[in-house]
Amino acid sequence: MLQSFNRSILKASRAQLCRCMSTSANPYGKVRVSAEEALEVSEVKSGAKVLVGGFGLCGIPMGCIQALNKSDIQDLTVVSNNCGVDNWGLGVLLQSKKIRRMISSYVGENAEFERQYLSGELEVELTPQGTLAERLRAGGAGIPAFYTPTAYGTVIMDGGFPVKYGKDGSVEIGSEPRESREFDGRAYIMEKAIKGELALVKAAKADTYGNLYFNGTARNFNPECAMAGKFTIAEVEEIVDVGDLKPEDIHVPGVYVNAIVKMHVEKKIERVTNSKPKDTSAQDETKAPSETALRRERIVRRAALELKNGMNVNLGIGMPTLASNYLPEGVHVMLQSENGLLGMGPYPYPGEEDPDLINAGKETVTTLPGSSIFSSGESFAMIRGSHIDVTVLGALEVAENGDLANWVIPGKMVKGMGGAMDLVSCGSRVVVTMDHCSKKGAAKILKECSLPLTGKGIVDLIITEMAVFEVDKAKGELILTEIADGLSVEQVREKTEAAFKVSDNLQPMRAA
Repeated sequence: MLQSFNRSILKASRAQLCRCMSTSANPYGKVRVSAEEALEVSEVKSGAKVLVGGFGLCGIPMGCIQALNKSDIQDLTVVSNNCGVDNWGLGVLLQSKKIRRMISSYVGENAEFERQYLSGELEVELTPQGTLAERLRAGGAGIPAFYTPTAYGTVIMDGGFPVKYGKDGSVEIGSEPRESREFDGRAYIMEKAIKGELALVKAAKADTYGNLYFNGTARNFNPECAMAGKFTIAEVEEIVDVGDLKPEDIHVPGVYVNAIVKMHVEKKIERVTNSKPKDTSAQDETKAPSETALRRERIVRRAALELKNGMNVNLGIGMPTLASNYLPEGVHVMLQSENGLLGMGPYPYPGEEDPDLINAGKETVTTLPGSSIFSSGESFAMIRGSHIDVTVLGALEVAENGDLANWVIPGKMVKGMGGAMDLVSCGSRVVVTMDHCSKKGAAKILKECSLPLTGKGIVDLIITEMAVFEVDKAKGELILTEIADGLSVEQVREKTEAAFKVSDNLQPMRAA
């Protein structure tokens, strides 16, 4: 009897609570009229550390960024994967000189970002993309530090990489070295968690409690930033009542969100990339391909043979991406993109682009049956955990022992390492596709890399337009296994600084 009575009271209480919530537009006090009001409530001050979600221009809280730009708040340390472009995203804060330090993984094509850094106007702490995601996740989870194999043996571990240049080009502030340690015979470095006074994130929907739902790959770094912020503002396109979002469809629980602002801001696409309409294929076939195109096709056709049926594969930006166009018949792979997509489809046709669906190169893409989408943290968990079978990426230099350099030319070019350091250090097979020599004719396969390393002793196979080399990582030496038609071994040696052995079973260069 008593139990029945208690259940009746509980049902009545729940019903009353639901009616109360449904009749109030702001039952939890989180919904704010504007981004300006939300910033005021956050009580963030100049000198704060601000965490900003987004990847490229996808999933960025542009309305909140504009409000921050209009405020008197300055001298900020901003943590974000990248810094937008020159006139959009975090690029507007750069132009306003509101950012003192950037903690990010990728400079990309933001010319003002690169200029301010190289001129000593901006401090930049470059961090591998997966490490950045995990540092944020750890910050939100109350974990002060963790060990990762990413960047072991590189300047990230050694420290001293320029964080701030002096006006004379000297290094005024260098990066801190990392503690290293072995677990089960494998080397790791320690990374500290990141937390911020303020986090700005962008979602498609929020309910009035702050539960968030994202569209497509706009999820990226947003969940990790929301977790790690002391005060998190969610900029959303739609606010719904509690209960309108199914519990299983909620990507970020409202416990991490302090303020919600509904805003409609233009969604820009950094790189609109399309598949060619079918009716133009015949016309294109009449155009003779350039020498560069033929050289690259030879490389990627060979790379395609490394992709076996059922593999989970990550293809780097640029030439490696083309390998998927030449998969042998009957070979089906799942392409993984670091920004949170497994099962990447072809580029969309003109007019079908979705600004919330891009790849790691910021290009518009589509999904396939069986695709899945997740946050940057989970993306790099599957990479770091060796669940990706093979990585194909480009290089500036490769050494005969398998060292790889592909992310920076100190003092001249700073693109950032992005996710490359994570991808090559995870223990999966690493295939490098690159031109055999630089545009000036200099060798790129060297005895030792002269540029800062992306990974130490991690390359398994090198494919150029001239040859294919296997890397015997145990002995630290190269073995020439395939050679392009019309070339001799001596011609390959002339263009290769590194020493190499010739396989007893040397074959003509194969192609898919």
